[in-house]
Amino acid sequence: MFSSPSSSSSGRRPWNYDVFLSFRGEDTRKKFTDHLYRALIDAGINTYRDDNELPRGKDISMELLNAIQGSRISLIVFSRNYAASRWCLDELAKIMECQATVRQMVLPIFYDVNPSDVRKQTGSFGEAFAKHEERFRAEMARVSRWRAALTKAADLSGWDLTSAADG
Repeated sequence: MFSSPSSSSSGRRPWNYDVFLSFRGEDTRKKFTDHLYRALIDAGINTYRDDNELPRGKDISMELLNAIQGSRISLIVFSRNYAASRWCLDELAKIMECQATVRQMVLPIFYDVNPSDVRKQTGSFGEAFAKHEERFRAEMARVSRWRAALTKAADLSGWDLTSAADG
């Protein structure tokens, strides 16, 4: 289904991973994301998930940014507390940058959250941003980048699992 780095020709970008999974661990790690990850691995899709691939002792942020940039596709699992995590938002900003610069495919999944709340930063996303704006007063450009990335990602065609039984 996906080409591996070794099968890439000189005109194509060599990918380290087929898929990068971005998710809020406390919301979905032991539920939806574990099942999704297992299904991707069982299908032979080389998938990066932070708790399985991150080498111990490495700088988490640099390793994650490199994994994002080295992935052909990013799957973003938006959940109620996704926007509460600055790590998730930094990942998302990098993902959306890679979509624009290296033509990475980005696929959003809305797990127990309304896509409109993500797009407009309302509901739990609005609450998270009220806290971020307070905490990151000196870094409002960063907060604006997060907001723009959320809006852009939520505008992409993806999967809304809010009406699907058990996601």
